[in-house]
Parts: sequence; C-alpha cells; structure tokens
Amino acid sequence: MTAGAIHLNTAGAGLPAPGVTAAMTGYLDAEAAVGPYEAEQARSADLTDRVYAALAALVGARPEHIALFASATDAWCRIACHLDVAEGSRIWTTPYEYAGNLIALQRLAARRGCTLEVIPVGDAGDVDLEWMRARLDDRVALVSVVHMPSAVGLIQPVERIGTLLAGSSAVYLVDACQTIGQIPVDVGAIGCHALTAAGRKFLRGPRGTGFAYLRPDLWDRIDPVFYDLHVAQAVSLHEHRLDVETAARFETAERGNAAVLGLLAAAEYARTAPAPTAEVYPALTATIGQTPGTRLLMPGSRHGGIASFTHDRLPPERIRDALAEDGLNAWVGVGAHTPLYLAAAGIERFVRTSVHHYNGVADIEALGCSLRRVCAA
Repeated sequence: MTAGAIHLNTAGAGLPAPGVTAAMTGYLDAEAAVGPYEAEQARSADLTDRVYAALAALVGARPEHIALFASATDAWCRIACHLDVAEGSRIWTTPYEYAGNLIALQRLAARRGCTLEVIPVGDAGDVDLEWMRARLDDRVALVSVVHMPSAVGLIQPVERIGTLLAGSSAVYLVDACQTIGQIPVDVGAIGCHALTAAGRKFLRGPRGTGFAYLRPDLWDRIDPVFYDLHVAQAVSLHEHRLDVETAARFETAERGNAAVLGLLAAAEYARTAPAPTAEVYPALTATIGQTPGTRLLMPGSRHGGIASFTHDRLPPERIRDALAEDGLNAWVGVGAHTPLYLAAAGIERFVRTSVHHYNGVADIEALGCSLRRVCAA
C-alpha cells in the first residue's frame, strides 16, 4: 500500500478507525513504562467491562453474552467445533459458506455421524426459504449462515432465516465477519444462538481480534476442550469448578491487551461513524460492470460493500497490480475459499474490491480510469 492510496480492500482489512492506533501504542508505551501486569491493572475497567459493553451495544446484546477471541475464525470454531450435537443429526449450510467454516463442519459431521446438507438457492442466487421450511425437522441440529460471503457482496436474509428456525431444536450460527461495522446488526432481530465477527474488517479494529455473541441457552450445549484459569478452578485431582457465568467462559486468559483496547476504540467509533454514501456502492458495481471484459460476481437480490469480478482476458493479479500502480488497493480472491459456489463454478481467482464510509464517488471514478487503462492494454 502506498501512502495516501485509495483503499478498496476493507473486506480484507479496513483502515484503522480514529483512536485505534493511539489506543494500542499508548498501552504498549504504558507496558514499557510500568510493566505489563501493572498496565493491565490500571486499565482493568476498560479490559473487563467497557469493551464487552461496547461490543454488546454494537449487536444489540448484553455485555455478559459477549466473548473475545483472537479472530473471527477462532470465535466461530470455538463454538461450532465443540457443539454437542446428536449422532445422526443434520447440519445445514449454504453454498456461500467460508471454506474454514466448512472444514470445521465437515469434521464435526464426521465425528458425530451427521449429514451435511447444502440449502439450495434459486436462479437469482437467494437461499430457498421454502426448501428450508419444508424440510426442517427435529434432526436439524445446526444451521450455519454467512451473513455476507467474503467473496461477493450478497447480504443473506438472516432475519427471515431466524424467523423460520424459531422454536426449532436447531442451533442457528451466523458468521457476520463482513457485516459488523458495515450494516446494522441486531442479534435479537436475527434470532441467532451465536454470531461471530472480526475486528479487522469493516469494524476497522486491529488484526488479531474477534468476538462472539453467545446466547445463554447455548452455553451448556458447547463442550470446550478446556476452561482457562481465569474462569475455572481445579478443586481436586478429579474435579474442577466453573466460576464465571458469562460467555467469557469460552475465552483464554492470555491475550494482547493493546489489541483489545484497539478493538474497544473501533467499537465505540462504529456507534457514531458516518453512514456510507449511498451512491458509492452502486457506482462501484456500475463502473466494474461497464468495463469491457469484466464479469461481476453478484448472486442474490440484496448486496452491499463488496464487488468482485473476473476478466475474460486478464488474470486478476495483473489487474490488482495495475490498480496499485495508480494508487488503488484491491485484492485477489481465491475461489477455493468459497468452494461450494465459486470453486464449483470453476472460478479459481478473481479481483475483489470493497468500499466503506471513507470512500467517495471520486474514488470510484479513479478506479474506473485505472480499470479502463489496464483492460485496454
């Protein structure tokens, strides 16, 4: 990334929100000055109360229902990989499932003798809610839905899915990695048992941070490999006692406090951050779609934030590098990371662009000029 580059790669990692870098460097300076344990003690209220409250407010939850993790994948796998599901259950996912999640589901299904099923989509690319309604029964133990796939800007109807699943025995798990900080997210409206998110993307927090909302009626259905010593005590050779009655029971004690304070700064900023300019995303998709040789990857009926495409002649690396020469950050996505949709369609690599509230129409005009230059070469 060059200084002053136009950042069209928020889906990978966003530019740090105001206050994030200062929060992190300030804490590291404090650790160097007074000692890491001592700096932690001085900021204990922020690290044990305020960050949970800020993240909870962001998703419409209670602070005690939030747990912190090192990444969105870490959060998701701490839940799904240790979920207690009955032998022979059915697990539902969508064609847009992230490969890391899918691998975890495959392993869970193999361990428990479960059937892993893909919810079909209609011609437009939206999940088939009627298929779900007709086939939902007590054997469906887990439904995994990516709110917005990392490869395409599709916004899945997580609220409608939650309404459909309400009252069933299925655990409803939502991966909101690409939507937290981009669009409003309300776990009550979604009706999910758990929702996971990254700090580094549209939330604009630091890398190495993630969090999860976990509804209390899910906690006893997760059987973690261990409880760390900040939440449990070994009381004898054969017994231990869990002392924490919050979602933090699923965390590990050791974490990067500087990163946690950066996440806090990002979460608090996100509550008052400006809304994206309404014209920017339509301008992005129109600019790409009007460039000769491009093909937008836009399944579904509702979109936002991310616009990915292929070119009928140029490899994506050539386009990314040419954009970088003109001071624009884009990324090359890998089809195998969305194997049931992109890899299945024979798409190995593609160009991904993504916009946030710090992008304006002028950025899209610059992208259009650069795309036309490289595609005409």
